[in-house]
Amino acid sequence: MSPDETTRAISLLNRILEQELAGVVRYTHYSFMVFGHSRIPIVSWLRGQAAESLTHAQQTGEMITHFGAYPSLGIGPLLDSNETDIATMLRESLAAEKAALGLYRELLTLAEGRSVLLEEFARQMVFAEETHAGEVDKMLRRPGDVAAATGHAVQS
Repeated sequence: MSPDETTRAISLLNRILEQELAGVVRYTHYSFMVFGHSRIPIVSWLRGQAAESLTHAQQTGEMITHFGAYPSLGIGPLLDSNETDIATMLRESLAAEKAALGLYRELLTLAEGRSVLLEEFARQMVFAEETHAGEVDKMLRRPGDVAAATGHAVQS
């Protein structure tokens, strides 16, 4: 990669890091706000998502320092409508996941044919984010509905 492309990649990686750190906070916060008879499995799932976001943040930070740059201490936007119903939390989660997916796709486009390391990292993260967005979409569907809840399937 050229020095300019490396600078752009580091900038993207820092934005991804901030987005993933926001996911840690968001999913943890959501886990506090679940009530009712389905609380235990939903809280467990949300906390698992927080842990996954932390893992992604750690991997991204390691990638930033691999390129000799300083990882951001910022945090991405925290979507919160202050609603406590699970469907609203899931819709907010899906919006945040799609934003992260967009950043990973942008990184993939930048890295393709220029850096195997970044290209493979971006591919793995796109796979993980698409899988997660698909699961959230399934959770938003009514039992028995096959069609995507968001009006379209998550596409690569």
